[in-house]
Amino acid sequence: MSAAPELGLLRNRTFDELAVGDSAAIERTLTMQDIQLFALQSGDVNPQHIDPAYAASTRFHGVVAHGMWGGALISGVLGTRLPGPGTIYLEQDLRFLKPVRVGDTLQVAVTVAALDPSTRQVLLDCRCVNQHGDCVIEGRARVIAPDERVERPRASLPELRLETAGGDGVRRLLDHVRKLGVIRMAVVHPCTAPSLAAALAARDAGLIEPVLVAPRAKLDAVAAQAGLDLTGLRIEDVPHSHAAAAHAAELARNGAVEALMKGSLHTDELMSAVLASDAGLRTKRRASHCFLMQVATYPRPFIITDAAINIAPTLEQKADIIRNAIDLAHAIGVECPRVAILAAVETVNPVMPATLDAAALCKMADRGQISGGVLDGPLAFDNAVSPAAAQIKDIVSPVAGQADILVVPDLESGNLLAKQLEFMGQAASAGIVLGTRVPVVLTSRADGEEARIASCAIAVLLAHRYRTTPP
Repeated sequence: MSAAPELGLLRNRTFDELAVGDSAAIERTLTMQDIQLFALQSGDVNPQHIDPAYAASTRFHGVVAHGMWGGALISGVLGTRLPGPGTIYLEQDLRFLKPVRVGDTLQVAVTVAALDPSTRQVLLDCRCVNQHGDCVIEGRARVIAPDERVERPRASLPELRLETAGGDGVRRLLDHVRKLGVIRMAVVHPCTAPSLAAALAARDAGLIEPVLVAPRAKLDAVAAQAGLDLTGLRIEDVPHSHAAAAHAAELARNGAVEALMKGSLHTDELMSAVLASDAGLRTKRRASHCFLMQVATYPRPFIITDAAINIAPTLEQKADIIRNAIDLAHAIGVECPRVAILAAVETVNPVMPATLDAAALCKMADRGQISGGVLDGPLAFDNAVSPAAAQIKDIVSPVAGQADILVVPDLESGNLLAKQLEFMGQAASAGIVLGTRVPVVLTSRADGEEARIASCAIAVLLAHRYRTTPP
């Protein structure tokens, strides 16, 4: 396996550094924008790809990607990962086995199959596999590998989502955090290829020293099937996922690790172990989850809370949720975050409990019970993030139209908002649990590698902060 490239840099592999069996991969989720951009660049405006009404009447019953979109992703791996910059593309054969639809996530992998020292030519097997494990494209590529090392600032396809019009806040966070130094993180039951690969990618990015807490036999099987190398990793062998969660909490309590990361077990299973009365990881505050997000249409990163832990928080619990979010905002450099407490409307309505809570929380802030930020609410989503919407509705507020933190009424609304922004708004995202003695990274099975690494970066930032300022 080739090592994952350092975030922010492109590094190649010269011919002499290659060996049969070396491989590299990227992961990409197809969006309608991808299809439209590919049609614009290629001139292929076949209605099968860009006309949903026509596509619905075809044998595929909907829009599918251009076949060569997958071929372009293979080119991206060859040109940026293996062999990398300086590679000369000679030939490619591809077989298109199944359609790729909007929302499909492809793992695009190339593997060195043969080397010719006399010509520096490299033959590579190429495969694109979707989220169901189905191979949709396969074939072989022949390239000439570079003979000189290249290291350049990275601007490759897999990181496109971080290059938003509103700035590069997430990438700047990663660049900053990597300078702080590696922390030891327990990765709890990473018994699927994505969760295990994410732990290794965070390690290779210089963020964490992973401690894998899981049944050793399962880890070995997953690693073998995915082609991942566990050499040199510390593995805490436990019988099952429940034991993994309990042991990871014990490691955190004893100071053996400074953060926890969810693998392939359920969120409630991990958090039950973390919040158990005898685990020693509770603080005086209610634990809550924060999504740090950035979209092209908003000028700064923002926080959504709570969309993962507290199902229907009480007024007192919402106060802690806000305090935790303000602490995270401070940690990422926002000195006085603007906190919008969301509801369906921006006026107090006695029959809408969310508006009453919002008004009470603002008064708590006025009385100093919540500090460190500026609160306003109730605010509807539009006038919380749009200055134009706030102006149209005659809302005069230091928060309206420029919120740094969005506090949702309950978990369902928060989860819907975050997922909509991620999957339809192409938001870059990361998530973390606060209100515990150590930061906890809660990943979703649908999260890509970038989201998992960004979440680890926030955990690193908080872990270093907790060394001098314990929660």
